[in-house]
Amino acid sequence: MEINSIRELEGSGQKYDLLLRWFDAINDKVVVALSGGVDSAVVALAAQMKLGQKAMAVTANCTTTSEEELKSAILVAKELGIRHEIVEYNVLSNQNFTRNDNARCYHCRKDLALHLVAKGKENGAKSIVDGTHVDDLGDHRPGIIALQEAGVRHPLLEVGLDKSDIRKIAEYFNLSVSGKPANSCLASRIPHGREITHSLISRIEKAESIVKTIFGVAQVRVRDHGELARIEVGIDELHRLFDVRKLGEADQMIKELGFRYVSVDMKGYRQGSLVVVK
Repeated sequence: MEINSIRELEGSGQKYDLLLRWFDAINDKVVVALSGGVDSAVVALAAQMKLGQKAMAVTANCTTTSEEELKSAILVAKELGIRHEIVEYNVLSNQNFTRNDNARCYHCRKDLALHLVAKGKENGAKSIVDGTHVDDLGDHRPGIIALQEAGVRHPLLEVGLDKSDIRKIAEYFNLSVSGKPANSCLASRIPHGREITHSLISRIEKAESIVKTIFGVAQVRVRDHGELARIEVGIDELHRLFDVRKLGEADQMIKELGFRYVSVDMKGYRQGSLVVVK
């Protein structure tokens, strides 16, 4: 479906048409790394529209993947009608990853790329693609380097789509993830230099679930500083935490996970905040 003529999408529609043409030019089997977020969902949408059964989505369930993200990926795949497979592996078996230095994301994505490439070979796919886009270039992303080294391509980036374009397209097609906040690996809540373990990942996921359930917020990070759990929520949702009764309930439940102190970061959620507080 060519949507560059739809007025409300304006430039985003034209870019989406370029994305469709990108897959049209591939005209072969493709594996889409489907994370459960809006970026990879739009890539999968375009791949399915142009390639049909030649397109397959693959989601990694690698121990640091939250249950919420996994369910989101499964739902999106069903919405799109794209063939979907889940690859399971334990990234915590990779000591280069668990030692949690500045190259953590590189080693995580290197493992992911190996599984994506293997799945591609298994299904006769010549191209592996993901949801990296223009705005991702503004951050330090060693994981992107690892993916590129393995031959993974970034169609959104290649045709010039940014986050605003991606959300407009997802909204137009009524994708369930159109308004979903950006998320990241649960390991990103652990300061560099502290070993990543299954128990830490598990309690972070449980703590974030508690905050979302009690306060009804969409974007949450629980930064794990050992005895201290530092809660970040989207700045537009920070007011939802101003309920003494709910704060007391959340405090008790999060402390039961092994934290001694629980705090709310008054600046709200922001990327890279673990660089500031260690």
